[in-house]
Amino acid sequence: MSETTRSRARRAHDLPLVAAARGATPERRPVWFMRQAGRSLPEYRAIRADHGMLESCFDPALVCEITMQPVRRHDVDAAILFSDIVVPLKAAGIDLDIVAGTGPVIADPVRDAADVAALPRLEEHSVGAIAHAIGLILDELPAKAALIGFAGAPFTLASYLIEGGPSRHYERTKALMHGDPDTWHALMGRLADITIAFLRVQLDAGIDALQLFDSWAGMLSLADYQTYVAPHSARVFAEVADHDVPRIHFGVGTGELLGAMADAGADVIGVDWRVPLHEAVRRVGPGKAVQGNLDPTLLFAGPDVVDREVRRVVADGDRAVRAGAAGHVFNLGHGVLPNTDPEVITRAVELIHSL
Repeated sequence: MSETTRSRARRAHDLPLVAAARGATPERRPVWFMRQAGRSLPEYRAIRADHGMLESCFDPALVCEITMQPVRRHDVDAAILFSDIVVPLKAAGIDLDIVAGTGPVIADPVRDAADVAALPRLEEHSVGAIAHAIGLILDELPAKAALIGFAGAPFTLASYLIEGGPSRHYERTKALMHGDPDTWHALMGRLADITIAFLRVQLDAGIDALQLFDSWAGMLSLADYQTYVAPHSARVFAEVADHDVPRIHFGVGTGELLGAMADAGADVIGVDWRVPLHEAVRRVGPGKAVQGNLDPTLLFAGPDVVDREVRRVVADGDRAVRAGAAGHVFNLGHGVLPNTDPEVITRAVELIHSL
């Protein structure tokens, strides 16, 4: 059975995450956690003790193992492909590394039109390992668990390329955006090409849903987002719409951008902990599902607080559905923090499934 045929067969099982995203009634409330495959798990740390981050992202067996670890441990309703947003940039030939304690570091930052023109394109064969990994994951994934693929959105990729790495203020990014809009849009177009190509490889390999991470879009005003970012994210969503899978859009600190992010074309809008889910529906409009939005730090506050806050988010998710959301996918408002006790996550999943 091919990967695509296998994925269609899995979707016929009415995966809870897919059902919630499409406005159907899932057999249980779907839950997964951003960064669920990562440093909170001792089994992940054991692997990473002998393997670098980028090495792990391009090894199909390691990608499969790391992706599956939280599914086995927590009984979440989705696995998210273990990768990093800079993987397609690395695969395309851009000189970068992921430095422990820092994050992605770009050897030659993009600063002008000549730098943009020199950017390579992503060839499908260069991410063949990711397609292979997806096949391995689908062979192992439980029948009712979805596999979510992902990619970084063009703006977040652009910010890393321009700044040379993580940034607090994004001064170079915003300076290029406003000071040389032609070069900015050319860069965003090239990065949209890379993102589309990367997602298409994942879709052809059989993922059940995808998430576009615009991690740093919350640094922008609504006007800047609509002018300089939204058209390129919309193009990404449009170019992958021929694959019949739910499309999730997420950013941090994006409360003022939720409506514009929804307009870009996603089926599910990720909401961080700053905006209640029922308020997010008002900003997004009816007909789209919401995902979120427990504050990740509350997993450190003790069992009584976790119990109370999980119940609160579940109730707010139900309120969001009554307000017009297609469905609710439980998640954190951002990623699992490295020192989170895995047992707390497991107990939270059990509670969510019981409600």
